[in-house]
Amino acid sequence: MTKKLTIFTCLLMIAFFFFKVSTYAATPIPSTDLQQKAQKLLELVASDTAKLNLTEKRGIIGTVTDSSNTQITVNDAQGNTRFIDVDELTKFSNPVAKGSFGISDIQKGSTVGVLGLYNKSSRRILARFVNVMILPQFIHGAVSTVDSKNFNFTIITDENKNMSIDVETVTKTSSYTLSDGLTRSGFSKITTGENIVIIGYPNKKDTTKILPSFIILLPEIPKNPAINMPGSTSSGEVAPSPAGTTTSTGSGKSLTPITR
Repeated sequence: MTKKLTIFTCLLMIAFFFFKVSTYAATPIPSTDLQQKAQKLLELVASDTAKLNLTEKRGIIGTVTDSSNTQITVNDAQGNTRFIDVDELTKFSNPVAKGSFGISDIQKGSTVGVLGLYNKSSRRILARFVNVMILPQFIHGAVSTVDSKNFNFTIITDENKNMSIDVETVTKTSSYTLSDGLTRSGFSKITTGENIVIIGYPNKKDTTKILPSFIILLPEIPKNPAINMPGSTSSGEVAPSPAGTTTSTGSGKSLTPITR
């Protein structure tokens, strides 16, 4: 806005100068000449104003599909392909990078946040800041094993992938039931076979491990039948226990097989 006012003020001063010259000149300037000059000034103001309105500050978040020394291609949340131009003024950052970080360190598949100047004509963004973002993961599955000594447990996801969950002191654990809603819980309440939702971040050294920020236990909701638990049949049902053993129901009660 300040730049627009400055340009407009300068142009008005120039127009005023021509008007004064025409007023005090020995030979008066025809009015048609003044009209033509005024028209040219108005066209110049309109042209400069249009150029200023052609760009605007804009930020986007997307997944990198390609990158070069001068350009990054990303897919945004709406599935649109965006072209990001970079130059010597573009600054790059990565929260887990050690040392310097630049365009050559941008990897395909990374999630980046970009802030820069968007050109409405070319529909490209000239980046001023490119930040690699580590987004939280939302994981749903069933508890497979629990290690009470080391405060970790494993789960099997809906895609039947095994993941290790290392519970930290900052991890918040809750339980949801129809009667009580969402209530505070703890690691000791996590049981094998229980339906569970985890929100967390991958371990930097081992991507198969998750550092959870939030854990939500769903004791009243059965696990996904597509999940194959250890000792279960192909249909997802738990295989019957040998005679003389007890099977836990997951609710703290034990079932003793009937023998004849």
